[in-house]
Amino acid sequence: MERGLIWLPLLALFIWLTWSGWNEYQKVEAYRRWASQFEKAKYDIYAVLGQKGNDITWGKPSRKGPVDLETFSLKDVRSIALLVDNSPVDLEVPPDRGRTIYLEFLFFDAAKSVKIPFTEIALAVDWTKFLQQELPRV
Repeated sequence: MERGLIWLPLLALFIWLTWSGWNEYQKVEAYRRWASQFEKAKYDIYAVLGQKGNDITWGKPSRKGPVDLETFSLKDVRSIALLVDNSPVDLEVPPDRGRTIYLEFLFFDAAKSVKIPFTEIALAVDWTKFLQQELPRV
């Protein structure tokens, strides 16, 4: 009887791990279908991001597909910066780690900005460099 009680938490842990893996797989598959319409796209646990021409669409991943989607045009963006722990980062020498990583879009309308979360600094640096090159020159 004691041995059964010892194994019960392990069984619960295994069931939880199985459910978590299935849940994440469903999110990735929903993202894959959503991302097929974009020229360039990214997925991580915090946000999905897609770029098609001058339009940027981003939202939160879910099992049924991205939710809370927002779209804006790069034509309305004044500048793009990478923030790690709420401080701007030099893209040539990014920090090794940080608690919060955001790609920040500042718009010509000074009251508006968008911060898209990332989990990896290297991926955020690549996206920042890419999108800075894509900014239309005024």
